[in-house]
Amino acid sequence: MSRFRCAHASGPTWRECLETCLARLGRPGSGLGFLYFTDALVPHAEKIVAELRERTGIVDWVGTVGVGILATGTEYLDQPALALMVTDLRSDQYHVFSGRSRAPSTPGAAHFAVVHADPHTPDVSALIADMSSKVESGYLVGGVSSSRSRTVQVAKDVISGGLSGVLFSTEVGVSTRLTQGCSPLESKTGTGGPVRHRVTDCVSNVLVTLDGRPALDVFREDIGDLLARDLERAAQFIHVGLSVPGSGQADRRAGGDYLVRNLVAIDPQKKLIAVGDYLERGSEILFCKRDQTSAREDLSRMLEELSAEMSDPPSGALYFSCVGRGEHMFGRRGAELQLVQESLGDVPLVGFFCSGEISHDRLYGYTGVLTLFHD
Repeated sequence: MSRFRCAHASGPTWRECLETCLARLGRPGSGLGFLYFTDALVPHAEKIVAELRERTGIVDWVGTVGVGILATGTEYLDQPALALMVTDLRSDQYHVFSGRSRAPSTPGAAHFAVVHADPHTPDVSALIADMSSKVESGYLVGGVSSSRSRTVQVAKDVISGGLSGVLFSTEVGVSTRLTQGCSPLESKTGTGGPVRHRVTDCVSNVLVTLDGRPALDVFREDIGDLLARDLERAAQFIHVGLSVPGSGQADRRAGGDYLVRNLVAIDPQKKLIAVGDYLERGSEILFCKRDQTSAREDLSRMLEELSAEMSDPPSGALYFSCVGRGEHMFGRRGAELQLVQESLGDVPLVGFFCSGEISHDRLYGYTGVLTLFHD
């Protein structure tokens, strides 16, 4: 049976944050630790890790920095803060990896992975896909570090650059889900379900035609007359969902799996729409709305799905949420984590606000990725 314990604190100094957490954790002696800290503590990261090793007896720590960090029912932003979670997993049940200590190269050597990525590393998406191929289930969860200063990760030691994290064996039970924070625009013809469109012409990241028609004409129809009168306002909370091939049939009502991207620009004269990602002819897209109601509804859906799968409460949890979520999307600080707590109870949970969220083999935006550990 794996036991998880967490502790979190804010304070004027790194030392006070650490002492408060250690008073709650005690000295586990062995196992694995997760560590997330706000960017105010980056200059002290090496000291924090050294103290944790010495005073907890745990050598293996993984984690990263965030502009905000998460814990059970709580969010910390704009202040020095620390969130720790420890578990008594055996050393043969996990493997900490980084550029200094490579992950196993043969598929099947690990079943699942929690990963942290450096935002300054070129082609992070390719690194994620490559790591996914080395995991038996193909499933990764995690996030891209976020910081207003230096970005660092923890994988036993404090490091920078690339991808790092921890691989788990099949003996470690996990379940995971993703919430998009958006809801696809539905058909106005009475047929129900999300409206999907085929990209029939595009240049780089610019939509030229959808379903053989000018892209802006299709966009105006989907968003309705009221929003179409003010395209600048519409672009603030209408986004483009880039469909993930093969996912659409799994849940047509929810729109299948899709990558949410910003509307970068609209050209009313040429009827063009620029999107925050590269496009491909023949691919499918959908338009989706991002607001507080949609975010709450989709988070509730995710939590209900996870709860329906559980026969017993989870032992521990990790939550990775976009920096654009939190109080910006849920109305007040802590509201997002309180909704999670209402569903799961007082389960030990830690995480951080990410510059990009990792789920399965892809890099997402505007999402929340929740992972539960089970005995």
